[in-house]
Amino acid sequence: MKIEQIYTGCLAHAAYYLESKGEAAIFDPLREVDPYIQRAKKDNAKIKYVFETHFHADFVSGHLDLKKKTGAEIVFGPTAKPSYEAMVAKDNQIFNVGDYKVKVIHTPGHTMESTTYLLIDEKGKEHGIITGDTLFIGDVGRPDLAQHVVSELTEEKLAAHLYDSLRNKIMPLGDELIIYPNHGAGSACGKMMSKETTDTLGHQKKVNYALRADMTKEEFIKELLTGLTAPPGYFPQNVLMNIKGYESLDDVIERGERPLSSEAFELEADKNDALILDTRNAKDFAKGHIPNSINIGLDGSFAQWVGEIVPDVNQKILLITYPGKEEEAITRLSRVGYDKTIGFLEGGFDRWIKDRRTVERIKRITVDQFQKAYFGEGPLVFDVRKKSEFDSEHIEGAINIPLNELEDNLWQFPKDKPFVIHCAGGYRSMIAASILMNKGWEDFVDVIEGFDGMKNTNIPRSEYICPTTML
Repeated sequence: MKIEQIYTGCLAHAAYYLESKGEAAIFDPLREVDPYIQRAKKDNAKIKYVFETHFHADFVSGHLDLKKKTGAEIVFGPTAKPSYEAMVAKDNQIFNVGDYKVKVIHTPGHTMESTTYLLIDEKGKEHGIITGDTLFIGDVGRPDLAQHVVSELTEEKLAAHLYDSLRNKIMPLGDELIIYPNHGAGSACGKMMSKETTDTLGHQKKVNYALRADMTKEEFIKELLTGLTAPPGYFPQNVLMNIKGYESLDDVIERGERPLSSEAFELEADKNDALILDTRNAKDFAKGHIPNSINIGLDGSFAQWVGEIVPDVNQKILLITYPGKEEEAITRLSRVGYDKTIGFLEGGFDRWIKDRRTVERIKRITVDQFQKAYFGEGPLVFDVRKKSEFDSEHIEGAINIPLNELEDNLWQFPKDKPFVIHCAGGYRSMIAASILMNKGWEDFVDVIEGFDGMKNTNIPRSEYICPTTML
């Protein structure tokens, strides 16, 4: 069977391309649709369907632009209520793609419209299942997202639906079926996804905690809900965009690719109360940046961290990029619904320097310098990694404030004495540093190599020990 996974690492997202006899289907596409169109052209195929497994929360799908550009029919599973023209399929409905068949299996739980698509080859053999966020490799979809859009859909209710869907719809299928999930490790749509992006259903029945044969519904609900962290704030906004529709990416890029002089850039920032987003790497940002700018580098999980840090997808944004990276930045912003880029600094930061504009810098130190300070003055240390990372191992005496919780914990950072911040490798700590400087903090330093660089030093580290209950 000709089925290809098209994986985008920065979002831990997988779309799928299916082709037979000159007909093609795309499953869960990203916002930029030209790669799918070009892939079909390579096979001299016409995209017939765009199948959506559910209304996504972590990205804006490209289904509307694909329909506009190719005439493909958008297909959702049962109970979906899109605000635009699309087919809402029935449970067990069959769609033909060339000699292949795609069978709709309604699997509510992650969301109520969540649907798995069973792929059947030209000989009638069941090949695999495109599971969306119903079933991942090593995990299942979190059931707490829909309630942020529809309040009565509690996480307990959805978890119960998911248990039934897995037991009654997925697990009875053949062990040899290949699982094609929508996400891999790094996505916020699950809590313990594998780095692997495909597997057989039979193997997952043996190793996936959520597919244990002897698991009761009550046990499933408890295990699934334990350890869930709060979802990023942009998730509900993306769901609504996927339900209601959105602006064409072509229009978003055209508006955002507006070159601005230093003077015009500054005027636009003031006039529109725009966020100045510097997408250069941490090293270059630290050496010099525009006052009040925030650093989220394109060289990391850019879109996800924009979603964590910027609460409103309608926030107007002005970009600073390396020359030639403007369209990439606009596109990656649009993947998670940030469509309001209104221009970029022409010539990048070098133009700002040439125009002799005001520049700010962030102090950074090496691990060796940090080690000397640690055994000397014993500086106050803030670790902005995730709690799970901190719990696994951390510097003795460090205070953990995860980056996505920074805004709610600014009060913990002193303004009357110096402190040190670090993450794993310097990417997240520079985001934190830029926010702190934007908010008025100055007397701090960032550790360049982060915690990963401290592993071969004498700096004492601690592991979290879960307290026991006294009987």
